[in-house]
Amino acid sequence: LVIETLREVDPTRKCFRMVGGVLVERTVKEVLPALESNKEQISKLIEALAQQLQAKGRELNEFRERHNIRLVGEEEPKGPPRDGPDGGKGGSTGVLVS
Repeated sequence: LVIETLREVDPTRKCFRMVGGVLVERTVKEVLPALESNKEQISKLIEALAQQLQAKGRELNEFRERHNIRLVGEEEPKGPPRDGPDGGKGGSTGVLVS
């Protein structure tokens, strides 16, 4: 928004910029290239962080699968049916609760 506004302003006009907590007086022609450079660097940084996030997500999923880690409330992965004492499906264990 600031870059778009400064493009329409006279390049010799005074403007103020905060640099390291200090307010510095500059001209628009000095500040505009610095702002555009910062914007490009921020865009590149966001892309790099998004790629790192995706890589960590894949690494986390691989770790969870390798060590059979499940979150609370997450269903058990569908696998081959386990054989119970009857040789069939592993049903209830016969525990009664009153």
